Amino acid sequence: MFYCPYARRINNYYRANQMNSSIRVFHAAPNAPAVDVYANGELIVKNLSYKELSQYISVASGSYNIMVYPSGQMTNPVINTNLNIPGNTVFNAAVIGTLPNISLYPIQEPTTAQNFGRPCVRFVHLSPNAPAVDIKLSDGTKVFTDVGYKGITDYACVPTGTYTFTVSPTGRENIVLTVPNVKLDPNNYYTLYAVGLVGKSPALEVMLVPEPR
Repeated sequence: MFYCPYARRINNYYRANQMNSSIRVFHAAPNAPAVDVYANGELIVKNLSYKELSQYISVASGSYNIMVYPSGQMTNPVINTNLNIPGNTVFNAAVIGTLPNISLYPIQEPTTAQNFGRPCVRFVHLSPNAPAVDIKLSDGTKVFTDVGYKGITDYACVPTGTYTFTVSPTGRENIVLTVPNVKLDPNNYYTLYAVGLVGKSPALEVMLVPEPR
């Protein structure tokens, strides 16, 4: 899934510049094939399938030309864009949308661990045809409200435990998705990602993605 033949070169440059930035790629485009990702012409992620995340890659700060191709190809990129990585940051670069209109969406993550004993969780809406939604606990308590496509909430820090989340269209009581058995451990960050399509395949779902620091 992950391949970085130039990792040593990238890491040496990173250490020389004493910049502590990291990036990983998340394939969240539901109708796109597996992809290869190039940064400034160098292959950094190979054969990344829908719902997969690459490993974190250490990089120097700066602007990178990112090209995304169907896996095994190097003509007609499905994404050709520039991505700026500031120093001392961590990013999840998500491939989002549906073909032919897919794009790279940078989502910043925390740079340091927290140690006050609670897990922190947020919600990111990456389902291209789903409406804005409310996220609640199974007892009806609202956690996040009115989150539209590409919306990124703040983190909610909650007691350690196992939770069931529900997803409803904003302002409505009907539950369109239930996310059971979400285990949140202390002193960890997590993101709940809505991916997939409403009424189509692959279906709408919510993924829990840890953000280890």
